[in-house]
This record gives sequence, C-alpha cells and structure tokens, in this order.
Amino acid sequence: MIKRAHIRHFLAVADSGSFKQAAARLHVTQPTVSTSIAELEKLVGSPLFVRDRRHVRLTEAGGAFLPIARDLEAGFRRADQFGRPVQEQWPGLRLGVIPTISGPMLECVARELSRDFGIELVEGDDRDLRSQLASGKIQLALTLLDDSDGDENVHPLLEEPYVLVMPAAHRFAGMKEVSPQDLAGDIMIARRSCEVLQRTSRFFTDAGVRPRFALRSENEDRCMRMVAAGLGVTVAPRSLAPAGTATAGIVGYGLKRRLGVVRDTALPEEAKERLTTTLEIVAASLSLPRP
Repeated sequence: MIKRAHIRHFLAVADSGSFKQAAARLHVTQPTVSTSIAELEKLVGSPLFVRDRRHVRLTEAGGAFLPIARDLEAGFRRADQFGRPVQEQWPGLRLGVIPTISGPMLECVARELSRDFGIELVEGDDRDLRSQLASGKIQLALTLLDDSDGDENVHPLLEEPYVLVMPAAHRFAGMKEVSPQDLAGDIMIARRSCEVLQRTSRFFTDAGVRPRFALRSENEDRCMRMVAAGLGVTVAPRSLAPAGTATAGIVGYGLKRRLGVVRDTALPEEAKERLTTTLEIVAASLSLPRP
C-alpha cells in the first residue's frame, strides 16, 4: 500500500533532483529516502527515476505519476486540516518569488494581493519554490510557467521575449533588431540569476562573440542600473528594462518566457475565488507593448 511517506519522498526527490538534497529537506537519512523510493517503484510497478552520478531525473512513468503524487499530498494536507477551526491570522498567504521578477511587476502583484490577504514574501528559484509549494510551506509561487503546468491551479500573467537591453544613448537604440556579431565589441553585464544564462552564453559563443564583462552579479537591480549608467549591455526579459535604457530583439535568438502564479491545490474555495479575481486585475495591468 502506498503511504504518505512514499509520496513525500518522491516529491522531494522530483523537486530537488537529488536523493541527498531530498533527505536534507525532509530531515531524514539518504538511505531512508532511497528505500522509500524503491518501495514505491515496486508498488507502482515501474522505475520512477533515472539515476546517474550527476543527476536524478524522472522517467516517463515518473513524469506521469508526478501530478498524481501532488494531488495525493494536497489531499493528505486537506485531511490533516479537516475539522480544525479556521483562524484568520497573518500571513494569510506566503508568496514565493523568483529573483528575475522586476520590482514594478512584484509591486503590482503585491499591492493587489494585499488588498485581500496578509502577504509574506519568500524568495527562491523555480525548483525550490515548487518544492515549497508541494509541501505546503508557501501557498503561491510567482514563477516561470511551462507546458507541464495545467490550467486549474495556474494564473498566467505575462509572456515576454528576452531582448538586448542597452543604455538609452547606445548606438543601436531605436533599432528593432541587432545581430549578435554587431555586439562583438560591446562590453556586457552578466545577469547570473538569468534562467537562460547557459543558453544565452552558448548562443553568443556559437556566433563567435566573446564579450568582456563589466559586471557579473546575481543582483538584478544592480545589473540593470549599471546598464542604464552606460557600463554595458545585457540580455534580459523585456519587463526588467528600467528607465534610461532601450531594448531590441537579437537576430536568431528568439527566447521567451511565460510568467504566472501557481497556487496550492489545498487553498480554501473562498480564497481561490478572491485570488482568481485579483490576479485577473494584475494580468490586465501587466500587458506590455510588443518590441
């Protein structure tokens, strides 16, 4: 019989991509997690993970089992809370936020949510936030959306391209597109929090462009302000471009991202209704012109 421990261990490994990290998050030993996953694989009759020295990733069966496991864990948490008195307390919602959300966008989301809920912000990358969401540590995650995200518990907010961001006085300001080779002589700012950093680096390397860097930083605000100050150019989601900068597409690059709010499946129905209305207002206010 599948037990809750099996589900919790499976989700921890799926979200962290590591048996060791999963054990640390759950405060158990690594052999405990390994034994539990082996038991679960025997019960479902199929391997759920591909294991090698560097990575642990879901098999096809594991990917199919993942949404079932999330629903089961949400059901367990609802059962835990059943019959308990509902108390209005702060925070009403814990909102996880990835580091590449712009200040104005987060301000808009937080302002609207705070009209109906007490909000506590939690920072982390997409994988960490989804792990916290699955375990009930946060109730919402403002993060990247992908094709595996269903419609029921997802509120899309914005789809935007990654663009070249440059000082307003840059020689390419006002152009719709530039080629990567045009940037061969430019100094760049490296956004180390960028979700597509490796793909971007590979793109420029394949184009024969090996720029010099004036700054390498995980601090998004610092990176973008240094672009505005004229220290260099960078590649970033269009919503991150601050005042004092200009943007342009990059020939052959074409990467985009979708942002939205993913919610805990165990939220009370009343909260879901209020949240849906609020996020519809946010999505309307975030609509941006195309580059």
